[in-house]
Amino acid sequence: MNTSEKKKLSIISFSGDFDKLVAAFTLASGSAAVNYEVNIFFTFWGLNAIKKKKGRSFTGKGALARIFGFLMGGVNNVPLSRLNFLGASPGLMTFLMRKRNVATLKELIEASIALNVNLYACEMSMHILGMTKDDFIPEIKSVIGVANFLQYSEGGDRIFI
Repeated sequence: MNTSEKKKLSIISFSGDFDKLVAAFTLASGSAAVNYEVNIFFTFWGLNAIKKKKGRSFTGKGALARIFGFLMGGVNNVPLSRLNFLGASPGLMTFLMRKRNVATLKELIEASIALNVNLYACEMSMHILGMTKDDFIPEIKSVIGVANFLQYSEGGDRIFI
């Protein structure tokens, strides 16, 4: 890669777990802050991070999709991957993050948006879950498939979280 070219990091956000979303948005905002081009491709449970409705709601087309939409929740209902303690751990972790002056998940998402991280929603996952682009925050750049993600991420590092 030519050193004059902008470095690139592309993240596949598959998990809807609190700690994994924190990792994805920490890497995204940190990389964008040092002038990387950053792409995040949200698929399946990772879509929770970019849903317009932050809490539980019946989103999607069809009864089964609406139930999945409710169970998935939104960014306010993502569990910790370990030691979730019946859903209390994300709140406790956010408390500790604030106490230790570390950016919270909400702040990391806001920073990533402010730093122009490219946010993409997976077309196939949305189709399976009966969702449309209207179900997501307006900062979603596009709904794309794997082929487009590979094209956008070409020439950079790709990680899967």
